This record gives sequence, structure tokens and C-alpha cells, in this order.
Amino acid sequence: MTRFSAPAYPALACLILGALAATGFAPLDLWPLTLVAVALWMTLVHRAPTLRGALWRGWLFGLGHFTVNNNWFQHAFDFQDAMPPVLGYFAAVGLALYLAVFPMLAGALAWRIARRPGSPDATYVLVFAAAWIATEWLRATLFTGYAWDPLGVVWLPAIGVARLSAWIGTYALSGVTVLAAGALAFLALRRWALPAIVLPALGLAALSALWTNAPPPAPGTPLVRVVQPDIGQEDRSETDGERVLSALEKLSGANDRGVGAPPRLVVWPEGVVRDYVEDGYPFYAYGWSSPLYLRRRMARLLGPQDMLLIGGTALEFNARDQISGAANSVFALDAQARLRGRYDKAHLVPYGEYLPMPWLLKPLGLARLVPGDIDFTSGKGPANLTLPGFGAIGMQICYEIIFSGEVVDRAHRPRILFNPSNDAWFGKWGPPQHLAQARMRAIEEGLPILRATPTGISAIIAADGHLVATVPHETAGAIEQPMPSALPPTLFSRVGNAMAAIVAAIMLATAVALRRRQR
Repeated sequence: MTRFSAPAYPALACLILGALAATGFAPLDLWPLTLVAVALWMTLVHRAPTLRGALWRGWLFGLGHFTVNNNWFQHAFDFQDAMPPVLGYFAAVGLALYLAVFPMLAGALAWRIARRPGSPDATYVLVFAAAWIATEWLRATLFTGYAWDPLGVVWLPAIGVARLSAWIGTYALSGVTVLAAGALAFLALRRWALPAIVLPALGLAALSALWTNAPPPAPGTPLVRVVQPDIGQEDRSETDGERVLSALEKLSGANDRGVGAPPRLVVWPEGVVRDYVEDGYPFYAYGWSSPLYLRRRMARLLGPQDMLLIGGTALEFNARDQISGAANSVFALDAQARLRGRYDKAHLVPYGEYLPMPWLLKPLGLARLVPGDIDFTSGKGPANLTLPGFGAIGMQICYEIIFSGEVVDRAHRPRILFNPSNDAWFGKWGPPQHLAQARMRAIEEGLPILRATPTGISAIIAADGHLVATVPHETAGAIEQPMPSALPPTLFSRVGNAMAAIVAAIMLATAVALRRRQR
């Protein structure tokens, strides 16, 4: 793209462009700036004189991008005593140092495979987009994966484009985003072929939001009530249990709605009920609390057909009645104070819910971020709780919801997904980014999502990704609506992330065809 004058310091420019690209995500949602930043970065990678230069420019873009995008990561260190809070700043940058490897690989692959002397062409852009899909998927899977904020999430303000993920998934949509950035750059240079194909297609997709909304719930549909007590992490110590429970009770609604009222599914956030609700533990585990009393107290909030979903902790014991493990769990409670099911979180947060390589890291003074001395153990993967009157409710606790293609038991498709979360760790930027990714999962799977958090943002999300209702960040409140309807299974819900490979292969095949035509 020779009409753009090269900056005097291209490496510094790549760092700044990476930071600028991060502004397209929530809470800023400046997605046009992301497209511009990616377009200019692709140009600078193409102009790199050597492969080493392309690697360096790609890594610096990633460093700027992930440092800004994951700035909320530092805030998690403010709520534990094992490590100094200042370490959070180094952790945020340290994470970016690693994550920057993936944009670096995407840029280097495009430079190595498709770069030609002169200005970039459509082949280069297509290869770049395919490489981005591959490396973003790799980021989401390698070393248990870190799938936070794939590039395709920036389209949520233009939700019709985001709804393409119902067909191709989020990782493939990220490749389309790179393709759109290349088309935008070509348009600025008055090179019409690629923009004439890509930009009208995306414009039509954006306009499709006017006629593709999910249908309203049918009459007589059960109600769902999402509770947000606005109690921060610093206010949930072992001595705050009564105050937290009282706040949850006040927001959970009345249980005397009259004969014939539809049943309610009341959902509470992750991490707010500290006492144990299961029977059968050794006496010492309960302290002064009684699980039966606790369940009966919570059951008084429910009408005869209502159900309550509670985020809590389940303990495991060895043959000597010593605690051997713990699970981050969701419990289903009925109006008779009976537990009707339990789901254990499967995709745990490394360094958050367990400490990898403790033999190395503990002597260095490092600890996991979640309070306690026992690492959590993982459950068996996406699963449902089948509740009378409500059907199959899919479970995804907090971090689990960010993993595209991994949130649903495909053999037993649920009616709705429940995503209790504890976003009180994540400052101002983390909660809206987490909500955005939950919306993408709703679109991909064609399923509504209930999202309950202690401090926000809690939401009822329709199966097409639009927000039915929310409780704002750092606000106490509750929202009650008829349970949103599920859509028919989407193409992505049937095929999964194989769609990312298919779209990347199509892009590469098109690039090969264009290059052969140019010879």
C-alpha cells in the first residue's frame, strides 16, 4: 500500500496500533478504530524487510493490544494477601508478553507465504486472515487456552455482523474481521475489487439485524429472575455471610404470586454463598453452620413450583475424612429444601482456581488468586441440570463461557444456559468484556443465557445475542422476565469449530487461485 508513507519508527507504530485496536472491545466499543489499526498493522508487517522484522512487528502489535485489553487483570490481585497487589501490573504485562506470540505468528505466516515486492494484494490479505483464524484458535486451546476477547467480538455493536458467528463461529468471524480491515485499506487506496465484495456483504449482514431477531417467549412460559446483590469481593469474608444472604433474599422476589402463576427459576451469582449446602460432610467442615437450616431458609423464598440455582463450593474427602479437594459448583434447590442436582466447573482458571506447577511456584511466593488453601478440581465438561417445569438447563460457570464451541453438551441440547460469574475481581473493563463474550456464545449456539454476577453486569441474553434486560455494573437489583426462547440449532452448534478450519481453508484456496491467476 505504497500511498501510505512509512512511519519513521515502524516498531513503535505497531505497538501503538495494537493498543488502538483494543479500543474496539467493550467497554469502549470503538470497533472502526480496530479495523483501521489492523489494516495499518498489516501494511507495516508487509513492509518488513525480513522475516525477523515481521515477527518483531507482529509481537509488538500483540504486546500493545493485550496489555490494554487485559488491563483489568491487575485488579484481581487487590483481593488476596498472599502476593502484593503491585504484582498485578507485572502479571498483566507478563500475560501480554506471552499472548503477543499469536499475532506475531499470524503476521509472520502471511509475510512468509504471501508477501510480494510492492504493495500488498488480496492474496496477502486472505492468507493473513486465515493465519489469524489458526493462531487465535491456538491461543484458545494451548496450555488449557486463553480465549478472552477474540477479534470477532468487536462486531457486537453491529450485531447483524456478529450474528454471522451462528454460521461460522467466532474464530472464523475474527478472520472475516481481518479481511474487512484489508478491504478498508484497499478502499482508501481506490482499489475496488476486494472492497466491492467484502464491504457490501458486511453491510448487508449488519442490516439483517432489522429482521432476524429471536421470537418472543410463548404465553405461559416460566419466569426467570436474575439477582445481583452488588456485594464486592472485599465484602465477602467469612464473617459477612449473614449480610450477603440477607441481600440475596431481599432481591429474590415474593413467593406468594397466587394460584396458577408460572414457575420461577431464580438464579444467584457465583461465589456469594460461602457456607456449604450439601449434607454428609464431617462435622468439623460445617463450623457453626447447618446445611439443612441454610437450605430451608433459601427454600422459603420459593413458590411451590419455583427452583433456585446457587453458586457454591462442594468438598471432597478422603478415607480419613480429610478434605482432599473442592469443586466450584452450581446447586439446584427446590421449594422443599431438597437439592435436585449439582454441576461442577470443568474448565478451571489456571493461577486463579489452581496453581500450575506448585512445586516450582509456591517456593517463589506465588499463590492462586481465589482464597483458600485447596486447589479446585475440575468436573466432567459441559452438562445440564434437568429441573421440573424448566427442562434442561446448561451450566457454564464464569470463565467457561468464553470458550467458543465448548459450552453445550451437544448430545443433550439444553433449553437455556446459566452463567453464574464473579466479575467483582475484574475492575471496570473485565465485566463488560465478559458479558460481550457470553452474548457471542448465545449467538453461536442459538440459546438464551442467564448471567448472574455479584456486582455486575448481570443480564438475560436472548438466543440472537441481544440484551433482554440487564442490571448495571455496581448496582444492586434483580430482573425478572419470561424465559427467552431458544432458536433451532445453528450451523455452528452442529459443526463446532471445524467451521473455523473450513473458513480458513476457503480463504487459503481463494488466495492460491488468485496468485495462480496473476502469473
